[in-house]
Amino acid sequence: MVETVRFDSVDVAILRLLQNDGRLANKTLAAEVGVAPSTCLDRTARLQRVGAITGFHAAVDAVVLGRGTQALLTVQFQTHVRPLVDPFVEWARQLPETVALHHVTGGDDFIVHVATRNTADLQRLVLDFTARRELGRVQTHLMFQSWSGDPILP
Repeated sequence: MVETVRFDSVDVAILRLLQNDGRLANKTLAAEVGVAPSTCLDRTARLQRVGAITGFHAAVDAVVLGRGTQALLTVQFQTHVRPLVDPFVEWARQLPETVALHHVTGGDDFIVHVATRNTADLQRLVLDFTARRELGRVQTHLMFQSWSGDPILP
């Protein structure tokens, strides 16, 4: 049976602040949300335990890392069945260029966010995708700029 999780204003404040800066010290976080550091630590641990917080990550600049060409590849399978999907997911996730992989509904089956050094590397990568026999269509959408949304809150 799935536990019903209730979030109060302290939980929401912790989630908002940590999504904006996952490196906040517990003492600073506690002061910001108006609770004792021990309470804040317990609350953060609870949010992790119930799966609301799944990890802490560094945001990096792809350009600074030498991957200034980013694109979304929309992928459509010839036949969308698990024996083909699972190996594709495993293959795409291990590619060093893959930033994110999304299994979607609609006309496409997957959207793959990739970051490459340049358009020549992107072309090579797209040809690697189109060489896969299970794929019927791959479209490339070059990304000029991206923005993140606000923190996700209950």
